[in-house]
Amino acid sequence: MEATRGEITAYIAAAIRRLYPEREARRIAIIAAAALADEPEARFLADPNHKITVEGVEECAAQLAAGRPVQYVTGRAEFCGLTFHVDENVLIPRPETEELVGWAELCARTFERPRILDVGTGSGCIAVALAARLPDAEVTAMDISHAAIGTARRNAAMNGVDIRFVEDDALKGIPSLADRKFDIIVSNPPYIPYSEMASMHVNVTRYEPHKALFVDDADPLAFYRAIARAARGILAEGGFLLFEAHEAWVERTAAMLRSEGFDDTELRYDLFGKQRMTCSRQKRR
Repeated sequence: MEATRGEITAYIAAAIRRLYPEREARRIAIIAAAALADEPEARFLADPNHKITVEGVEECAAQLAAGRPVQYVTGRAEFCGLTFHVDENVLIPRPETEELVGWAELCARTFERPRILDVGTGSGCIAVALAARLPDAEVTAMDISHAAIGTARRNAAMNGVDIRFVEDDALKGIPSLADRKFDIIVSNPPYIPYSEMASMHVNVTRYEPHKALFVDDADPLAFYRAIARAARGILAEGGFLLFEAHEAWVERTAAMLRSEGFDDTELRYDLFGKQRMTCSRQKRR
């Protein structure tokens, strides 16, 4: 398509306006158009009247109109100032998870050479961001999905960080790491009950991996409990266990953590004013 940057943006925005509010549709259109043109988004905002030739605009607009998230269409997402490859094997990194990374980083800086474990790494966004911020850290990233680990490895290489990857099952207690010790264990596990699926946007329910999102309504804390029990054995004395949690279940998550021996548990709000994060400290013997 040969058109001005503004015209290309408007074309994509018009195709997706039935799915998104106008401002969000325009924002998505700018992200997509800039990626197709391999230009900074700022150029689309600063010089919308400049004419360019861009291939694949119609196909991109069609995919977005079907509900496919722009990050999967472009194959990339920004997180903690870094660029990540994303595909349907992994969740799209969310901005509120950046706050979990920030909290984990603060905890990690209390150790000289922190040993960090990211449970359910997905795209690797948490592990890669922490490894980039803490060059002296020893970072391990674990996931049950072989495909997700492949994506996370790609992101570690793309961002120039060294991470050990492990394929294991959090619900089975992460047996492959039973003989290891970590100063920081951080996780953003599945926590959305299946009953909430019907109220969620199609771009999430149709495209993002369900096993990384949803849990059985009968036991929404299954992953938190399993990880906490594993942490009792592999978290070093004085180490920290950090979770992102469902706002409706965060108090129950904290209560469960205390019942599992993590008496020192703190809750925090995210940037949207929702209580969504927990941090527990392992007792010193």
